[in-house]
Amino acid sequence: MGKVTGFLEFERNDRHYEPVEQRIRHWREFVLPLPEAETRQQAARCMNCGIPYCHTGCPVNNQIPDWNDLVYTGAWEEASRNLHSTNNFPEFTGRVCPAPCEASCTLNIRDDPVTIKTIECAIVDRAFEQGWVKPEPPSGKTGKTVAVVGSGPAGLACAQQLARVGHNVHVFEKHAKPGGLLRYGIPDFKMEKHLVDRRTAQMEAEGVHFHCGVHVGVDLSAAELVARYDAVVLAGGAEKARDLPIPGRDLKGIYFAMDFLPQQNRRVANEPQDGVAPILATGKHVVVIGGGDTGSDGIGTSIRQGALSVTNFEIMPKPPAKENKGLTWPDWPLKLRTSSSHEEGAERDFAVLTLEFIGEAGSVKRLRCARCDSSFKPIPGSEFELKADLVLLAMGFVHPVHEGMLRELGVALDQRGNVKADTNHYASSVRKVFAAGDMRRGQSLVVWAIREGRQAAHAVDEFLMGASTLPR
Repeated sequence: MGKVTGFLEFERNDRHYEPVEQRIRHWREFVLPLPEAETRQQAARCMNCGIPYCHTGCPVNNQIPDWNDLVYTGAWEEASRNLHSTNNFPEFTGRVCPAPCEASCTLNIRDDPVTIKTIECAIVDRAFEQGWVKPEPPSGKTGKTVAVVGSGPAGLACAQQLARVGHNVHVFEKHAKPGGLLRYGIPDFKMEKHLVDRRTAQMEAEGVHFHCGVHVGVDLSAAELVARYDAVVLAGGAEKARDLPIPGRDLKGIYFAMDFLPQQNRRVANEPQDGVAPILATGKHVVVIGGGDTGSDGIGTSIRQGALSVTNFEIMPKPPAKENKGLTWPDWPLKLRTSSSHEEGAERDFAVLTLEFIGEAGSVKRLRCARCDSSFKPIPGSEFELKADLVLLAMGFVHPVHEGMLRELGVALDQRGNVKADTNHYASSVRKVFAAGDMRRGQSLVVWAIREGRQAAHAVDEFLMGASTLPR
């Protein structure tokens, strides 16, 4: 390790944000990178632990102490090579990952973990600036063909790995451009889309073929895809949103958050909306139901659109402000998490049960709610009403959409409704058909999708060739 006493000498100092009054006026990223000298100093805080607990928190097996040390010593290009050896897209995870690695960091026992996510982002951004990230086309072709359905992080990671070992890879995406959730779910203020374009351009130079505007199971028969290719990887998302079937659900002004968010991403990109009626928060009292990342994104987007007010309800009780390290570390703890969007002006409330949507002239105008107990039952006498012109449902996703492709293929599903496949072979119940990412594991993180895409690529390569040199 480069600085044996670094963790004793230097305090944690992470990236900062643009002030709220500035960042809510635009759709660009607002995280302010650290200067190089400060980033290297933060990397020096890594203790290079004998047991690197940060590894237990990182799904893609990043060699975190190694590239921290390389950054500290100024070996940025080698740090980039090391980082890319385990993570195809660190510019995505360096922006949108919740950093379970930092929760597992030994220094987190005293609440000042190494700024792993910030250092990761600095490495990859510098690598692109310096031109170190180049296409890696295969040295030869195998003659095998693979279709990847879905171009989110799982599909992209799987496709890139397979193309680099010489397979002829075709990615099918139902939307107009590749990226899946990266492009159409995550707001631009969290991750700008030129980052996705940059990676897909690299992949095209490596031999990956993108077929956008093709909805498998609707525009193209899934059975035809299986017949045409040597292997098919199902890497779509868990897009079936959890609904709230209470009185008044049919009123206008109540939408799933994932009907609302992609529209704004398309506006920012000047992409056609295909005649879909606009969903806008401008001049409205907005209620976001659900306290996860999708809810947070709905809050930040509504505020930037000019909502009069934004209220965020969560059915779960308010978590503790701080976890008990002795009980939780190095695991991901349950504690109150405040996102940048929450800080921009949303009112948050916990243990709230929405009982009824109340409307006027066919449109929602109020919510009737109640406080709930630990069994999620309404507490008598706790009812209240709240103004609401726009309601965004962000209560999570239950499983992939079954209609269309999955039903046509007849793949077996697990108890939660996801495509059934294990993490050794990623093979579905249908020969030649594999599944990875949210399609297989359910709603999860970008970093888990990348991991599963990489591991599925290893399994597919092994299936096609009898053995594989791809990492798992």
